[in-house]
Amino acid sequence: MYTSKISNLSKIILTIVSILFFVSLLYPMWQIELEAPQYPEGLVLKLHANKIGGDVEIINGLNHYIGMATLHTENFIEFKILPYIMLFFGLLSIVVVLINNRKGIITLFGTFVLFVVLAAIDFYKWNYEYGHNLDPNAAIKVPGMAYQPPLIGYKQLLNFGAYSIPDIGGWMLILAGLLLVVVLFKEYNFISKFQKKGNVAVLIVFTSTLLISCQSKTVEPLKLNVDQCAFCKMSIADGKFGSEIITTKGRVYKFDDLSCLAAYVEENKTKVKSYFVHHYNAENVLIPAETAFYLKGGIISSPMRGNMAAFSSQEEAISFKEKLEAREITWANIIIQQ
Repeated sequence: MYTSKISNLSKIILTIVSILFFVSLLYPMWQIELEAPQYPEGLVLKLHANKIGGDVEIINGLNHYIGMATLHTENFIEFKILPYIMLFFGLLSIVVVLINNRKGIITLFGTFVLFVVLAAIDFYKWNYEYGHNLDPNAAIKVPGMAYQPPLIGYKQLLNFGAYSIPDIGGWMLILAGLLLVVVLFKEYNFISKFQKKGNVAVLIVFTSTLLISCQSKTVEPLKLNVDQCAFCKMSIADGKFGSEIITTKGRVYKFDDLSCLAAYVEENKTKVKSYFVHHYNAENVLIPAETAFYLKGGIISSPMRGNMAAFSSQEEAISFKEKLEAREITWANIIIQQ
């Protein structure tokens, strides 16, 4: 029998959503991290619901040289209204529980989606104005250069790497949004539409394709004579000795020699999510470093004299061992594990 009332489980989830909106006010919503050789520990800009925090003064001092406007909380109306918006959503979640009607879920979810879209547009405009409207009398001027931070993800700005990601408060809002999706699916039985065998098969194929697509984007092919080694700064000219890492922040670094990769990770104490090495006997094929098999020395001659070659199987490495007059080594011999 159809009922417009909300289930008890959904009421509990909506109560958690309300708490997430309220508690998010206690933490930064977003952060923009800046990395550069002269700041090995990085600089960070923390965007709270009601203020700008972090290394604001240092960043303002650096921005002065390239003509960017300084950042001050009082210059942004968003920091005056955003706390009230979070309180509104927290209270609205409670109201939906109290009125006990499924239509309230649609209203809450639709309003939240609208807020996210408008917030993203506003943040992009803020970044654009901040990065493009430069003082023509600035001490440092690079023709055609703009300094717009990324909306989300990584972007190189001169010698600084800018990484824009949610902070604790932002992750709370993301979790609140996901929980609202769960409630919506549960209350309106959207999952039941996929119960038929054919639809389930389509859903599985779609999900698998999506996962494969996401995985394929994690590795960037080496562009010979274009990409530069992150450690020695030489152009990567010989692909079979190339390698790359993907940090926990999603940033990709490429190297012309395994010795450069190992030295870079050790010197910078880099937190690495994934390591990849070039297959010695293949054309532009990167393979996971931890599962590869390695030879070193002999007549192997790599750009920076690391003299290491990687293979996808032990059989293949052994077949090249005598030909290259090399010895077998392990991944643990190459890099100090983080």
